[in-house]
Amino acid sequence: MELADRFVQAAEAVKAARALIVTAGAGMGVDSGLPDFRGDEGFWNAYPPYRRLGLSFVDAANPAHFERDPAFGWGFYGHRTNLYRQTVPHAGFALLRRWAERFGLDTFVVTSNVDGQFQKAGFAEEQILEVHGSIHHLQCTGPCSMEIWDNTEKIDIDLETMRSRHVPRCVHCGETARPNILMFGDYSWVSNRSRGQQMRFDLFLDQHRDAPLAVIEMGAGTAIPTIRSLSEQIGARRGATVVRINTRDPHIGGGHIGLPCGAMEGLRGIEGCLQER
Repeated sequence: MELADRFVQAAEAVKAARALIVTAGAGMGVDSGLPDFRGDEGFWNAYPPYRRLGLSFVDAANPAHFERDPAFGWGFYGHRTNLYRQTVPHAGFALLRRWAERFGLDTFVVTSNVDGQFQKAGFAEEQILEVHGSIHHLQCTGPCSMEIWDNTEKIDIDLETMRSRHVPRCVHCGETARPNILMFGDYSWVSNRSRGQQMRFDLFLDQHRDAPLAVIEMGAGTAIPTIRSLSEQIGARRGATVVRINTRDPHIGGGHIGLPCGAMEGLRGIEGCLQER
């Protein structure tokens, strides 16, 4: 089937829906200029100093750094904090919000991204589930408590060594603070915030149990298939249609729709069909 015909099918799914679920992985941010860290080469292209150090993304995203060498741990996460603060969400975010308003769709976002781009694009905080947490919130490394607070730190990074000149501290005990993000091999992540979001999403699904659903999945990879698996799980519900937008891995069975393109191209293609009808 031609891509143009798939755009038509996806547009029909949006029009027929009563609720919209947006699921997004790292590929969602590529059109905004964010790296997706796909493979070691992709990570090293984004962060050349780690190539010299022989460290992969998994190595850099290790919570042990915040205990052993906090300045190094904050080098990676501080740089990402600054990058995400500076990034402007691409126009595809606004298209999704426009569809929700135009067709009266109750909407929820589920993302594995920690960048806060959906909030920055105007999606309501109470309608977002960040399954891996958020870089814009902090917790104690210990942790000494279950408290999570806003990340308002100004973090200056030495780009040659990827070390931070400032190490944020816990507001309670004064020890090193870390991002409230689920990292690799992480046993100290405080999950309270994401667990509350999950409860709201579960309620959303329950409220729309018998309603036609459109699931728009964008940039969700196969290496860590959390988002893809969730989309397919929702897609198994009666009346649900998944639109998988993915440049590398668009395949999806069960009568759902795969669009072999990037997030921005896919959303614009669907929008063009919605405008024609």
